[in-house]
Amino acid sequence: METTKNYFFTDMNVMFGRSMRHVFRSMDTIVTVAIMPVALMLLFVYVLGGAIQIGTDNYVNYLLPGILLMAIANSIGYTCFRLFNDVQKGIFERFHSMPIARSAALWGHVLTSLVSNVISLVVIILVALIMGFRSPAGVMNWLAVAGILALFTLALTWIAAIAGLTAKSQDGAIAIAYPIHFLPLISSAFVPTNTMPARVRAFAENQPVTSIIETIRALLTNQPVGNDIWAALAWCTGIILVAYVFAMRAYRNRV
Repeated sequence: METTKNYFFTDMNVMFGRSMRHVFRSMDTIVTVAIMPVALMLLFVYVLGGAIQIGTDNYVNYLLPGILLMAIANSIGYTCFRLFNDVQKGIFERFHSMPIARSAALWGHVLTSLVSNVISLVVIILVALIMGFRSPAGVMNWLAVAGILALFTLALTWIAAIAGLTAKSQDGAIAIAYPIHFLPLISSAFVPTNTMPARVRAFAENQPVTSIIETIRALLTNQPVGNDIWAALAWCTGIILVAYVFAMRAYRNRV
């Protein structure tokens, strides 16, 4: 018990390294996470962008925040898949027979999700720069954007952990990703919400993704963020806390 308490971060680092090695051995997971959002960005900018009126000529600047969130949402299926496989193979039970912190293995998956998403998001931003994305934002604004994206990633990762730990089948584990994919679509990611029908607009303006997108968009354009940033932080923090509690409960019950 003393070893487990004293070496939690060492154990977590080892579990993180194990999980990241699995990712790097199968780089298609990172590539796939980035490909669909990049394809959507190309489609909307070069095919549909001319028909969409948003009040600016640089549509990729408007589009990028939503694309980044779509990439994160696209990644959680892999987190579910990796967790489900470890549960099914009895990996967690094997680790728990060793003198390591019990939650270190789970945290390894969470950190892997965070780091792999950073790689995917960097790829998407580089493509956006090639497409004409430009931002007057300073260093502090970019750091704020990075922090919000990290919080959003953690929020979805802990939701994914619940699904990966409680699912009865592989298909059931990754199914949680599908409804989350729709949230950026029904938001201000592609068009302003005031162009939507009243009921759709009401949903779009009061769901988590819109406030996060509007905050990132304001930060990247060096505009005042208003109340959107507080709504974004409240959504992300609330989801993380609730999902963490249920994920840890599922983890203890399952293993």
